Amino acid sequence: MFQHMFSSMNDMLDQIIEHYECAGASEKQQYDEQIIELKKVSDTFIEQWLEFEEKFAEFKEQNETIDSVLASPEPSASQIVPPIESSATGMPDIEMSDELAVVISKGQGYYKLFMFSQAAEQFQTAVLQLPECNLARLFLGMTQMHLQNWNEAQRHFQLLIVLTDFPKWLAMGYNALGCIQAVRMNMAQAEQLFMKAYEVCPSFKDPLNNLKSCQETPKQLSLYFGSTELCCL
Repeated sequence: MFQHMFSSMNDMLDQIIEHYECAGASEKQQYDEQIIELKKVSDTFIEQWLEFEEKFAEFKEQNETIDSVLASPEPSASQIVPPIESSATGMPDIEMSDELAVVISKGQGYYKLFMFSQAAEQFQTAVLQLPECNLARLFLGMTQMHLQNWNEAQRHFQLLIVLTDFPKWLAMGYNALGCIQAVRMNMAQAEQLFMKAYEVCPSFKDPLNNLKSCQETPKQLSLYFGSTELCCL
């Protein structure tokens, strides 16, 4: 997960560096917002890493056998326990308080009733309380798409593809970003994002439909950004 996250962060920063100087004022503002979010994510993990290192150093001092454990060969692939996923949905589990679960459930209720402004309030509350809750961020991004708040939706989907390694959510993130670029008539970027979404999760059909729409009828776009997928969650 962390390897994917930092690889995605580096890719995003490389893209910003490549296009920043030639970007217009509005694009530079978007890049500035992305840089701020990347820095926030980076700072958070640096702080957590330092906290881990301090705890580990104390533990190592108290247990003389740790050096021999660290010197032993790495476990084989068959010995590594896979990450826990929900058996019902195939989604990664995450620990959250009962209060936060209620907030997300309420947001999902509003979402399914097409009450997107109210849904956005609930999911925004959840993301502020637990930034690593990708389920809430996914719903928040989709809700902002329905409200046509493209910049805000883009920000959340860019963070989502950095923070998750769950294929379906990655694909939904890339696909939504492709839709945003298509709305802005940046067809080349949109098509690249749709292909990336398809490569990540071929069973998710919206990206190919969107790619076909961009190529055949760019002036009368019919875009699917994955919203209906959430009704099953």
